[in-house]
Amino acid sequence: MRQCYFILLSMFASLPAMALTFQTRLENIEWKVEGDKFECRLIQPITDFGSGAFVRRAGEQAVFRLNAYNPMLGEGSATLLAAAAPWQPGRGDIDLGSLRIGRGQVLFNSSQAQAGRLFRGLLEGRSPLVRHYSREGSVSEVRLLPVRFRQAYGDYEACTAKLLPKNFEQVRQSQIGFPGGGTELDPAARSSLQVMVEYLKADPSVNHVILDGYSDNLGNRLTNRELSRRRALAVMNYFKENGLQESQITVRFHGEQYPLKPNTNGANRAQNRRVSVRLERLPEPVKAASPAGVTPSSAIS
Repeated sequence: MRQCYFILLSMFASLPAMALTFQTRLENIEWKVEGDKFECRLIQPITDFGSGAFVRRAGEQAVFRLNAYNPMLGEGSATLLAAAAPWQPGRGDIDLGSLRIGRGQVLFNSSQAQAGRLFRGLLEGRSPLVRHYSREGSVSEVRLLPVRFRQAYGDYEACTAKLLPKNFEQVRQSQIGFPGGGTELDPAARSSLQVMVEYLKADPSVNHVILDGYSDNLGNRLTNRELSRRRALAVMNYFKENGLQESQITVRFHGEQYPLKPNTNGANRAQNRRVSVRLERLPEPVKAASPAGVTPSSAIS
C-alpha cells in the first residue's frame, strides 16, 4: 500500500501546470458517515475546497454531490470520471458523462446511475474526478481518493439498512384502494398504510392526516356517500390503532364525486373506490400565557 501512495504522489506531481487540482493529502484522507432514518451520507472532505459526498435519501438510490465552501468553480460544464489508479496498468479512466456546475454550496447532484458506477469504481481503487472547463479554456479538477474507503463503505451500508422505506415526498399522498367494493382494508391497503405509519412515528413534525373517501357510481347517491364514509373511517381506525390521536385526523367523504377515472367499466370503477390519504405538517398551537398570579386549571390539585 505504501508503494501505491508513492505512485499516487508522483502522478499528482506530473499533472499539467494549467490544471488546478483540489484534493486532500494522502495522510489526511478520511471518509465520514453521517445519517439517520431519513438520509445517509458518505463524505470525503476536500482541503481548501469543500467535500464530495454520496447522499442516499429514504426510498431512493444514492447520488453523488460536490459541495464547495466558496465559488471556486464557475458555472458551466464539467465531466465526471471514475479515474483509474496508476498502479492498474492498461486501465483507462471511465467517462461517466457531463455535468452542469451551478451556483451555491451544492455545485451539482449526479444521477443515481453515475453514483452507482462511482461506488463500483471506488471499490476497484478508482477515484471520483470532476474535470471543469472554464470559458477561458483553463481546466480545474476536484479529486476524491479511494484510500480507507472500504471500511467507511461498510458503515455507510449499515446506515442505509436502517432507512425508512420512503421519504416524505413519496409518502405524503397515497391512494388506498377498495377494489372489491367493500369497506374492509385488504392486505395491499394495510401494507401501504403501514409504510405511512412508520414515517409518522419517525417524524413527529408530520402531525396531521387528511382522509377523503370515495365510491364509484353504482347504486344511489346516499348509499355511495355512506360507503365512502365507512371506507374513510376504516383508514382512520387503522391510524388510531397504530398510535395516532383522533384529533390529528380529518375525515371527509364525497361519495361518487371526483372520480379518478370515468365510471365506464369495471376496472375504472375499481380505481374510484378509494380513500385519499394526505400527511401534513401543521404548526403546533401556541399556548396562551396565564395572567400573573393565576394558576392554570390543569395544575390545580
